[in-house]
Amino acid sequence: GRSQLCPQVRRCQARSLSSRATSRALVAAVVAAARRVNARYERYLERSFPRFYVLYSTFTTGVQALFLEAMEIRRIKLKMSRQRLSSQQLPYREMERLRQFRRDLLKAIPIGIIAIPPFANFLVIVLMYFFPRQLLIRHFWTPKQQLEFLEVYDSIRRGSYPAVVRSLALAAGSLPEPQPRELLQQLCAQVQGGARPHPAQLLAVRSLFSGSLLALNRLQVDHVRALSQVLFLTPHLPAFLLRHRLRSHVLEIRHLDRALLHLGPGQLSEEELRAACYLRGLNSTRLGRAECRAWLEQWLGLSCELQASEASLLAHSMVLLSLNY
Repeated sequence: GRSQLCPQVRRCQARSLSSRATSRALVAAVVAAARRVNARYERYLERSFPRFYVLYSTFTTGVQALFLEAMEIRRIKLKMSRQRLSSQQLPYREMERLRQFRRDLLKAIPIGIIAIPPFANFLVIVLMYFFPRQLLIRHFWTPKQQLEFLEVYDSIRRGSYPAVVRSLALAAGSLPEPQPRELLQQLCAQVQGGARPHPAQLLAVRSLFSGSLLALNRLQVDHVRALSQVLFLTPHLPAFLLRHRLRSHVLEIRHLDRALLHLGPGQLSEEELRAACYLRGLNSTRLGRAECRAWLEQWLGLSCELQASEASLLAHSMVLLSLNY
């Protein structure tokens, strides 16, 4: 009986393997045909509608990049869950990826809400076409737009830099300790005169930024609003929310700095290096790689010396170290 069953089992297995191979071949053929059709369509668009083709290719590339990013974020979240890690315990690149993904998600919420009503898709497309900087996340910007928008955002935040230095100089005049007060006033005058301060000068006045009038929770509201714009945070919120958001974002940069120091700035690609400088207040779009690295190493030397209670000094350093660079 067993000898009769064996050939039948083998024949069933052979048929099953054959049908699977046929299915795979069919799927491969369909995918190949779809790719050929898509390639022809893209060539047609490129020839006939070059401007639309740029938008189309940017969109398709963006969708692919966003999908890969979401998969990577899922992997990081699973790792955090399995190993019971907080985001501050992650390596630099994973920590930075999580931070950027959260910001992208927050930016995408308004357009998602607008798209909820029926037949709102057309309005969404029109808005995205006319307001790409405000409504689209970075995955859907063309390379030209990426450079252009980084310049725009930097010009907006740099508009608040003089106000930050003025507010700091004004607050320094109210400090009771004469020696550190004079050092801070000299530092502000130096920056306002176009000079670049050394991190050692900032560390010399660090005691003023933790428990005095210069701590984040004691700054004047206009001062906090100006600092919020340095970190691309909306200034149009109640004072307690402004202070909370400013502190949490500054401390997030501090955690990133420690992870980056552990990795080593020399391990960063040029794109990562420029992005790291840009996040910390420096417009790196027109600087060379060596200049970016020198500035970032200077920044890390300061940041990794400071405690969480000195978050105010770290926030002001984003302006003081980059204004005249």
